[in-house]
Amino acid sequence: MNKPDCLFCQFEDPTKNTVIEESELAYARWDNFPASAGHAEIVPKRHVESYFELTDEEVLSIYGLVKRTKGAIDSRHNPDGYNIGINEGEAAGRTVHHLHMHMIPRYIGDVTEPRGGIRHIIPGKGSY
Repeated sequence: MNKPDCLFCQFEDPTKNTVIEESELAYARWDNFPASAGHAEIVPKRHVESYFELTDEEVLSIYGLVKRTKGAIDSRHNPDGYNIGINEGEAAGRTVHHLHMHMIPRYIGDVTEPRGGIRHIIPGKGSY
């Protein structure tokens, strides 16, 4: 069931969501506050907060859209890499309480030392 006050439940409203690709169960949209050029989000159409609440069909749909959305991002922005992930819970940084998977294009030189990727989310932890 969708929630009328939820941004991601309003996927048919082009003033709130710019849809890139969609399937029966999910859609890809451009992030409203991109971390980098081409930052996209993959979102289930059903209102659900947690990845662990997804059906198997929704999981497959979301991962299928990741591959399709990559083509759209690559053709427009030609990134050198990607960070792909979900902020699962407020402790992990989730601010919109409707599950969404981030596809953040990365570019050579966008940070001084990208080695370790997500291991540097918590400062001082995960160093090599």
